[in-house]
Amino acid sequence: MDKFTKMKDLFASVEVDASKFYNSGNSAAGTRVRKGMQDLKNLAQEIRNEVTEKKNSGK
Repeated sequence: MDKFTKMKDLFASVEVDASKFYNSGNSAAGTRVRKGMQDLKNLAQEIRNEVTEKKNSGK
């Protein structure tokens, strides 16, 4: 559950930069959005792997 909370926090920080990029045209914020989205992708994959492992170990 720790990683899920971390993912929510990361998404919130990406949301701030996305707003700066799309609404203000801040290109540096766009770079941070791209990095944040990659981090979210990696974290989501880790969570998927944990869920699958936990699900399969219960059988």
